[in-house]
Amino acid sequence: MTHLTAHPTQASLSRRHATGALLAGSVAAPLLPKLAYAKGSHATSVPHPGTYAPGRPGVDYQPTEIPNGYKLPFIVRDGVKIFEIVIDEFDHEFMPGLTARVWGFNGVGAGAAIEAVEGDQVRIYVTNKLRAPTSVHWHGFILPSGMDGVGGLSQPNIPPGETWVYEFPLVQYGTQMFHAHHDEMAQMGLGLTGLFIIHPRRRQPNPAARDFAILLHEWKIIPGSRRPDPNEMTDFNIFTMNGKVFPATAPLVVRTGQKVRIRFGNLGMQNHHPMHIHGYSWKIVETDGGVIPPAGQWPETTVLVPVGTTRTVEFDADYVGDWSMHCHMLHHIMNQMGHGLPNVIGVDPAQLEARVQDLIPGTMVMGTTGMGDHGQHVTSGHMPVPENSVPMVGGEGPRGYIPMGGLMTIVKVRDGITSYGDPGWYENPPGTEPRAATPSELARDGIGNPSIAPSAKPVTKDTTLPPPMNHQGH
Repeated sequence: MTHLTAHPTQASLSRRHATGALLAGSVAAPLLPKLAYAKGSHATSVPHPGTYAPGRPGVDYQPTEIPNGYKLPFIVRDGVKIFEIVIDEFDHEFMPGLTARVWGFNGVGAGAAIEAVEGDQVRIYVTNKLRAPTSVHWHGFILPSGMDGVGGLSQPNIPPGETWVYEFPLVQYGTQMFHAHHDEMAQMGLGLTGLFIIHPRRRQPNPAARDFAILLHEWKIIPGSRRPDPNEMTDFNIFTMNGKVFPATAPLVVRTGQKVRIRFGNLGMQNHHPMHIHGYSWKIVETDGGVIPPAGQWPETTVLVPVGTTRTVEFDADYVGDWSMHCHMLHHIMNQMGHGLPNVIGVDPAQLEARVQDLIPGTMVMGTTGMGDHGQHVTSGHMPVPENSVPMVGGEGPRGYIPMGGLMTIVKVRDGITSYGDPGWYENPPGTEPRAATPSELARDGIGNPSIAPSAKPVTKDTTLPPPMNHQGH
């Protein structure tokens, strides 16, 4: 690729004012559109264009963790950071019991990440091993138009079997993304999405000690099938965090007192995700467009992550324990949730089974008290399901079965830990967990005594079945 050197006056001014910048030998900053060095909403910590030494992990920035995901390695040559992306088809395990044939970057379905530093010059080789043409779009980036990666508009598509190269400077910092931008519904629907973390060149005050990045995605995988359906428009049934569903999602392990940053990105097809944390509130500090000034930040326990955006939150981990973090679109925490099933909540199962078994011997009625026990029956082997499916399956917790899946993980905050491996389940101190009330407590506080608590209305139960439907006259 031919480089265009920036105007000497601009380049000298940038170098003169770039605190901490180091010359990188033969690297020349390509000429960017005016927007790139105009004052905009995107976050910058040093002037651009300019020439800066490649940022070093653990020295110039605190690396971000990608739970369950894959961070692309890089090499530095002549002051340029070089990454390699391979686009291919492969088998991806969402959790034990569910594997599907997906498309992805470097062997990961919707969970690959690139990490770099503002001011880095990046060179990214993309090898297309699919049978279809493709391209890679750098979502949210300020960069030359020709590098934007839209097939047919800013570039020809990358033919099958070929390796193409993208190269551009990073003139912003924040949480961005990348994805296929040809036949988007099919190629993104099959998993061609990733995160791109850009750290500020100038170290920011009070940085987070624990920095996590999570890419949200959605899939339609019919129970028993082996491929996601990229033609689906609305009825998605698998929702992933870096390509995994709970209980296969890795916990976020934090030491008490640490500042925590969580970067959410959403490159799903249809759904927005209100990501909710238990036991804490956080502040929304960044979007994919830039940093939110402190005066514009407000506390939340739930952050909405719309399709095509990133949202970054921060909080101080002051409260020890195991804290659930999940999407609050409740069907997004139910793996392969069944749709179109009859509503039998409140029905007497014995009566219903007696009627139906005359027609379908061996019928077992479930769902009369909700679906919380469905996954437990599946995982214990009491209920047969199609091969390669996890319908409404959750996982075992320390105090019983957790009937959740999909977009859910656990933030594990511990005192004094020296490593960030999974510390296991938290043991609640005595007196800090609910328990069955004793008869003496009930009597002491007048619970269940109508003369003391007259507002508690008695509940009547109707367990009879509705009469059979009569279709005469229709």
